[in-house]
Amino acid sequence: MKITLSTGQTLESTSGTSILASLKEAGIFLTSSCGGKGVCGKCKVIVTSGDADSKSKMKLSREEIGQGYVLACTAFPSGDLLIDIPKESILTVEGKVVTGRSKDLLALLQSTGATIDPLSERFIMQLPAATLDDNISDLERLKRELMARGLGCLRVPFRFLTNLAQTMRKENWQITLSTIHTDECYEIINIFAGDQKAPRYGVALDIGTTTVVLYLVDLTSGELVDVASTYNSQIRFGDDVITRIVHATEHKELNNIHRAVISDVNDLLSLVVSNHDLNSDAIDCFVIAGNTTMTQLFLGLDPTTIREDPYIPTANIFPLAYAGELGIRSHRSTPIYSFPCVASYVGGDIVAGVLATRLHEKEEISIFIDIGTNGEIVIGNSEWLMSAACSAGPCFEGSGIKHGMRATDGAIEDVLIDPESKDVQIKVIGDNVPPAGICGSGMIDAVAGMFLAGILDQKGKLQEDVSDRVRRGEDGLEFVVHSSDGRDIVLTEPDIENLIRAKAAIYAGFATLLHEVGFTFDDVQKVYIAGGFGKFLDIEKAITLGMLPEMPKGKFEYMGNTSIVGSYLCLLSRKMRSEAEDISQKMTYLELSVSNSFMDEYMSGLFIPHTNMEAFPGVKAMMKK
Repeated sequence: MKITLSTGQTLESTSGTSILASLKEAGIFLTSSCGGKGVCGKCKVIVTSGDADSKSKMKLSREEIGQGYVLACTAFPSGDLLIDIPKESILTVEGKVVTGRSKDLLALLQSTGATIDPLSERFIMQLPAATLDDNISDLERLKRELMARGLGCLRVPFRFLTNLAQTMRKENWQITLSTIHTDECYEIINIFAGDQKAPRYGVALDIGTTTVVLYLVDLTSGELVDVASTYNSQIRFGDDVITRIVHATEHKELNNIHRAVISDVNDLLSLVVSNHDLNSDAIDCFVIAGNTTMTQLFLGLDPTTIREDPYIPTANIFPLAYAGELGIRSHRSTPIYSFPCVASYVGGDIVAGVLATRLHEKEEISIFIDIGTNGEIVIGNSEWLMSAACSAGPCFEGSGIKHGMRATDGAIEDVLIDPESKDVQIKVIGDNVPPAGICGSGMIDAVAGMFLAGILDQKGKLQEDVSDRVRRGEDGLEFVVHSSDGRDIVLTEPDIENLIRAKAAIYAGFATLLHEVGFTFDDVQKVYIAGGFGKFLDIEKAITLGMLPEMPKGKFEYMGNTSIVGSYLCLLSRKMRSEAEDISQKMTYLELSVSNSFMDEYMSGLFIPHTNMEAFPGVKAMMKK
């Protein structure tokens, strides 16, 4: 059987293979937040000719079904097909390079009292030439000089023997050793002929669930040389970590998921290396940070036990890996340091965030939160740290929302609703880009605005008689956020319920952690918000919704991508790596899923803003206006 696209491209399909799987095999990827289970409704295609057996019509409207729409993951060709893929169904994964921005990172490193002391170092050795009188072997000659420098424990791996003779003689017995320092000793990771002490670069990586970010760093000066980022191609296997774990384990896709992110790293590495005319030998080391699942998938480790009671990862502190072991296109001996994790759902990205914000050094009690598919929270100060992860679900990334999408071009990021006229104004990400959907920050704005305008009640139920934008759709009542060119972008009552559950989980995480240590929100002096989602978050509207505690706005600070900042710090400093490991060991993890107080707090949070209105006096006052 053949599937022909409206572009003219033709691909082969077999009986029992879904349209989604056939497209994926041909390198055409659709948005499939649920990982192909037929419940997110994102992988829509239009069958314009031929017949397909559609196993599920969930998330398809009667109008769409009449127009030939099917879900690619649950539609199986009965013969040759001609299909059209709507623009909003196509998953785009593209790299972007930005150069020359220091972002004051070096100043941050210096403010910690750390000096530049990278994971790897290089030093030059001038060996005495071999003669008839001094006729020991090349390896023994190298070891003798190492002993003379007090480096007798330095191990020379077998792999360097192959070209050792030529390397030593190429530049008259002058060589450069690239080494790493482990707890026990130094280890050679590369041997160069002549003086190759510079240039030396390191790579800091943030392996996020949605994006991968790479920093190219000069290891001598500490300068940030280049930045590159892309979507994490693992999105093909689902938007959230649980769906990816299921694909890795139950569907035997671990190697493919591992290769997907390694391919992303290689693409980004190729961009920055070519941008600066470097060769792979100039890259001396890597440091990566990610949540526990992303770290294990990056390293190719089986993540099964992360989602199984008692939720134990393979490791929290990882031995050094090497580029050749993981398939990264650098010298095969280039070391890769993985940030230490805390627990199955509090990973190295959170440790990196604490390191970057310096929360672990402050006397005042502070909160750190990274809002994404999970809401990871850390509360503490220089004396203690407690962490938890609340499963907010992927709705802030657009998954499970009828017209939800990530915060990319075309996403409605800001919604303003006039309380009197009920008129709606929107702001869209991108220059002159028409709205394609709504992202997490836009949803928070819209729901908070609807609540203050009386369009929503405290239970999150739409009021039909308040605004003509409220109408009855196939999923019940819905609110029209935007309408143009015959296409409406709406928030349905199930969408709003999803958002309320997510915000309730986050607020309950805050409250439960504070309750466990005997403090209240009044004791908190600072709230650090990290992650890409936080960039677009309107603090006041998040408070109105009941996602964030009602505190003075000045106490909230957006920190950006602290995961990559932490990676940068550890790339350049042994002191920072030691601190990161201390943070991971010091941090207590609270498993919220077995906490009765968390469930009580969560149930109280299933209202806007909360059942305890005394905790939100400002919102209470606005409600009376």
